[in-house]
Amino acid sequence: MKRTTMPPPTLSRAIGAGVALVTSALVGGAIAAPASAAPPAASTVDTTGPASTDVTPYTAELTRWAADTWRSMAAMTDPTTGLPADNIGGDLSPATASGFTSPTNIGGYLWSTLAVRDLGIIGGAEAHDRVATTIGTLETLERNAASGMFYNWYSPADGTKLTTWPENGTVVNPFLSTVDNGWLAAGLRMVANAEADSDPALSARARALYDSMDFGVFYDPQGKQPVLPAGANRGGFWETPPVGETGCEAPAYNGAPVTLVYTCHHYDTTVSESRIATYLGIVNGQIPASGMYGTFRTMPDGCDWSWQEQRPTGQDRVYDGLTVYEGAYSYDGMSFVPSWGGSMFEALMPSLLVPEEQWGPTSWGLNHPITVAVQEKHGEDAGYGYWGFSPSSNPAGGYREYGVDLAGMKADGYLSDQENTDVDQSYRDCPDADRGHNPDPSFGDGVVTPHASFLALGYDPAAAVANLRGIENDLHAYGPGGFYDAVAVKSGTIAKRYLSLDQSMILAAVSNAVDHGAMRRHFADDQVRDALQPLMAAQTFSAAWAPDDAETVPGDGGAGGETGGGGAGEPGQPGTGTQPVGDPGPSTSSLADATTAAPTTALAATGSRAGDSAAWWAALALITVGTGSAGLVARASRRRRDA
Repeated sequence: MKRTTMPPPTLSRAIGAGVALVTSALVGGAIAAPASAAPPAASTVDTTGPASTDVTPYTAELTRWAADTWRSMAAMTDPTTGLPADNIGGDLSPATASGFTSPTNIGGYLWSTLAVRDLGIIGGAEAHDRVATTIGTLETLERNAASGMFYNWYSPADGTKLTTWPENGTVVNPFLSTVDNGWLAAGLRMVANAEADSDPALSARARALYDSMDFGVFYDPQGKQPVLPAGANRGGFWETPPVGETGCEAPAYNGAPVTLVYTCHHYDTTVSESRIATYLGIVNGQIPASGMYGTFRTMPDGCDWSWQEQRPTGQDRVYDGLTVYEGAYSYDGMSFVPSWGGSMFEALMPSLLVPEEQWGPTSWGLNHPITVAVQEKHGEDAGYGYWGFSPSSNPAGGYREYGVDLAGMKADGYLSDQENTDVDQSYRDCPDADRGHNPDPSFGDGVVTPHASFLALGYDPAAAVANLRGIENDLHAYGPGGFYDAVAVKSGTIAKRYLSLDQSMILAAVSNAVDHGAMRRHFADDQVRDALQPLMAAQTFSAAWAPDDAETVPGDGGAGGETGGGGAGEPGQPGTGTQPVGDPGPSTSSLADATTAAPTTALAATGSRAGDSAAWWAALALITVGTGSAGLVARASRRRRDA
């Protein structure tokens, strides 16, 4: 759902292989830094194993960055309602704050307030008052009666549900987003846990809001069967047929006596920020545990699926009687489970709150640090001198999905530069596939976003801090509210504004790094651990570090090109090319929905390549099982942690 940011009218869903929604929005504030900005000293990315996760040398610097970041978050927030605007201009002028907010923004503001309280940036009394104000407003907001879910757009000034876009008056179809509601519910759960001792009454109010949200309303038990063995979440729903959007009517999945108009796509990609909603539904008993297996690691192997970015390697595995194809892509000898677009936040945002790499040592425990290494290696291979590719403001104006093309299932990007350089490799052993047109391109003006580096703090803090130092000191993409949202590294053009979503990821990441997993402690209580840890511990991804003696071509590794997938924007969201956090638009879903009817071939069973690393993590799992969330936050992960 990634983000909201900029306006435009409602986006039509592009359903079909290879179709992506391209949207733009006026952003203003793009500025060019001196063209002489120099990249940090060149270094070689180690693709053969995880890096140290020791953040001790960087504590003071990280805390300074967090304090400045909080300044922008506070400036975005209406003091009367406690609702944060979606974004604000780089000078933090109240006049530049957007006239809209989303459930994700609100959830992120709640945990950001806890984070800066825990870091000592604000006092306990101020944090309490801020959280209480927001909870009080949430109790009054209009919601969907059949599920308790919140609409996707409200006015920060008075909390009214938006039916017209404040920037231009275009019609907004009130939409209820799966992922946006997931992030708000996560924030409410964190407040309920964090305030349980200091203010039981406030804790109870936050818990009541949380308990009123039924994630079963999003869960389609049929999912994409028989292509996938279990059900999956829809992207969300409208209460009535939307104008200018395509929906699929169905009785409410949670059994409420109403018919809803669901998105026709599912969230069917495992490595997606949308998994937070599945986690919450499982924890609450509203979604069955099998929901963990209703998503694709990769699309299936075989030439019938040659629209995806790479031809995967992997094998079938059986979990609780369900057969799952554990496919993987490759980059420079590393094997990993890709996201839809190859962006950092898709892979790592949920682990800000859930200790996935600790609970799933042979799945997320490998995939997360390898994802970071792939991002680092792409920045090196492309000649950018910097890395950290994730949906963000476009330095040229508007909002765009950025990512590592070869690390996403979407065949034509998310792309990493302003020139939209698309890597297009041949699809191995499929001669009829129209592929291989641009296997080894030259990249242009790469765009990096600071929040991606912060997400990497738990996996390679030394590289993340070095990257951020260069962005601040050499690219000058830093202002009164912390790091500006994005910068084009060759031209030095800066997207001079702040997005509340990205700022909330930064604050959660710093809190986890400096305060030993504080955000995870607030979220991952015993109930969360008991519901999710056994499921994660059982899974084995086909992820592996490169062999020490490997000499492979970046993106090759025998797998071929990139993957193809979803789209931008989310239904009911005035398209700005942005997607509410956690909601990757059609995601692999719309494209996968379009390919559901395609013939499937026998799934390859070439075997997992986790090897000794997987065995090491499995041993670690035996040590950590049963220690509880407090013990888990100690993080035995050696290069990870998506703070």
